[in-house]
Amino acid sequence: MHLHATSAEHEWKPDGVWLPHASAALLEAILASFTSAERAELMAAPCAAPDARPDIWQVAPLERWAQRLSTDWFFAAAQQLQFHLQPVADLHTGRVYGYEALVRAHWNGALVGAGPLLQAAAAHGQARAFDAHARRGAIQQAYPQLQPEEVLFINFAPGVVYNPDVCLQTTFQACRDVGADFSHLLFEVTESEAFPDLHLLGRILERYRAEGAQVALDDLGAGHTSLTFLAQLRPDLVKLDRALIRDLHGADPRVPLILALIQYAHDLGIRVVAEGVETASELTLVRELGADYAQGYYLGRPTPTPSGLRDECLTNWKQP
Repeated sequence: MHLHATSAEHEWKPDGVWLPHASAALLEAILASFTSAERAELMAAPCAAPDARPDIWQVAPLERWAQRLSTDWFFAAAQQLQFHLQPVADLHTGRVYGYEALVRAHWNGALVGAGPLLQAAAAHGQARAFDAHARRGAIQQAYPQLQPEEVLFINFAPGVVYNPDVCLQTTFQACRDVGADFSHLLFEVTESEAFPDLHLLGRILERYRAEGAQVALDDLGAGHTSLTFLAQLRPDLVKLDRALIRDLHGADPRVPLILALIQYAHDLGIRVVAEGVETASELTLVRELGADYAQGYYLGRPTPTPSGLRDECLTNWKQP
């Protein structure tokens, strides 16, 4: 790839640098010689020759070009999505309430996780298209595997939905194509901290609800999903951030905070999921604090097909 790189303040004057054989490694080496503030000023665009004018319609930060070149696998991998399912347990009954569909992709003999996929999608300017593609894939692949009473948790990033009446139509059509019972679908907001337009977010959630689906907010207690979000949006569920649950014990100073968050959510009619439960003691404690559901490795790891709850976990509901 041939790139013309320059500082943003130079507006593509001839004092930029022409990179005739740009590669991810070369761009990373260039970027490493600048501070983070300076890197934000470095822009680049395709250019046919040193004296040619760059294509200004493709101007992007040099860091993004480096990301694009290092993720040239993205478009092929996005056509090979697979969804691993992690159980969410009902803490009252000890049964599987539902499964969260977690996106993966097969590429070059390896399994690419959600984080690298989402980062690559953003680097290539495909965040909106990938989010919609992943939502449809989760519905088409995962929903038919669930039992009739189980709920499918489907992640979505609100920042890619500019008009819920337009953007969500293909998602709803995928639901109809597999004969989904909309009351057994739950759409979970991710990255809400990067989406300050609560009015639009409310419209998105109401559009899902109008079809009969449930909605959830993620990461309560991490500074991402605030109490304001709960009061204004009134989701069906909210997930406590895993950082609140990690290594939790009875004398932990986080216990009063968790108890207050659960009580506040319940006062608003919102059910609570404790995420990141990795030990029997953590499971016991979140049950005692009043959480409605739990999710984490102790209950079950993400697997290609629904695997239920781990046998060791199930002993927590057995009567002596």
